[in-house]
Amino acid sequence: MKKASMISIGAYVPEFILTNHDLEKMVETSDEWIVKRTGIHTRHIAKDEVTSDLGYKAAKQAIERAKLAPSDIDAVICATISPDYLCMPSTACRISNLLGLTNVTAFDISAACTGFIYLLEIAKSLVESGMKKNVLIIGAEKLSSITNWEDRGTCVLFGDGAGAAVISLREDNHIIDVHTSSDGSKGELLITPGCGSVNPMSQDTLDKKLHFMHMAGNEVFKVAVNTLTNDVIDILAKNGILSSQIDLFIPHQANLRIINAVQQKLGLSDEQCVLTVAKYGNTSSASIPMAINDAFESGRLKNGSLMLLDAFGGGFTWGSALLKFGGE
Repeated sequence: MKKASMISIGAYVPEFILTNHDLEKMVETSDEWIVKRTGIHTRHIAKDEVTSDLGYKAAKQAIERAKLAPSDIDAVICATISPDYLCMPSTACRISNLLGLTNVTAFDISAACTGFIYLLEIAKSLVESGMKKNVLIIGAEKLSSITNWEDRGTCVLFGDGAGAAVISLREDNHIIDVHTSSDGSKGELLITPGCGSVNPMSQDTLDKKLHFMHMAGNEVFKVAVNTLTNDVIDILAKNGILSSQIDLFIPHQANLRIINAVQQKLGLSDEQCVLTVAKYGNTSSASIPMAINDAFESGRLKNGSLMLLDAFGGGFTWGSALLKFGGE
């Protein structure tokens, strides 16, 4: 029976690398402190590229690896919290144009770091309902554009990049299950407070730097670890899968301490865990597909590999997914 499958993966990171030693010259911090608290050593920063440029390059690679032409794609969905434009046009429409598509469903979603898992759920529903045949999903972020580079608590965390995948119907290697959820009551702990209808852009909001990301790091950390652990336990139990059966655990790459805490609570080995946070930092919705791509290009991810994904982000949003990679 044909069901939704992730048949390809692609990613792109900008060329410029910002190191912890570079940040030492910008804010009061140190390489030792950053590594100890986050596990991050470097992050990539887009200079002359915007979010749609990053997403397009990842998307192009994913389409080519799927052995499809851009014209075979009938939906383009982009998850981002750093779109090209605040309201319109959507970044998905911009990427579609770069791909040469003029008659295709295209829209953005905003689920912060959980964006790619939300995309999986949407794409799975679209192809299994028969509404679409080949859905291109993209997590793309230019977080450097919404980062306050004077805030040492946040500027050390974020980087730019994009990841993309094609979801199509296949006979095997299916998306087994996707779980997404949210709790809006804690939204103010991780927020970009300015430039929306609550705080419309003004000189006052600019002076207060409300157009940048604000985060209560310790509170977010505590909620993230417990929420992610429980969510992963639930999806494994629901599908009768043991943690030992997982080939690759690919979490959102936000903070090495969060990843290690969840990994230990689930009893997952280092060999099962895919880590890219050290070289890319937190790239929000792009981090999971970028990590999947790293596993693919290094040979760790093979056709039929069973992946466990999980993520937690602003909103709060969170989610997990079980899927096998590749089509027939």
